[in-house]
Amino acid sequence: MTDLQQLMRLSQQLQSKMTELQESLEATSLSATSGGGMVTVTVDGKGQVKRVQIDPTCVDPRDVEMLEDLVLAAVAEAQTKARGAYEQEMRKATGGLPLNLPGLPNLF
Repeated sequence: MTDLQQLMRLSQQLQSKMTELQESLEATSLSATSGGGMVTVTVDGKGQVKRVQIDPTCVDPRDVEMLEDLVLAAVAEAQTKARGAYEQEMRKATGGLPLNLPGLPNLF
């Protein structure tokens, strides 16, 4: 019976850590640039785009495609940074415990 109680206690602790992690990720801000700083994209720790900044000097109505490519590159890089930060925080929160255990649904 103590094993079950210990498992329940660990589960509650993990749930609490996950809640804290989610809140922390929402408060985290990561930025990436492209085009030598002409486009900057800021995302939260979950990878949600929060802000896009475009240097007015790179806005050329005859070359919208270049601007689109710069925005896309900055978004992709910022989301990659967010994914890396998320994975690192998950490893810390779970103490390295794998989250895809056989027989259990994938939690994240």
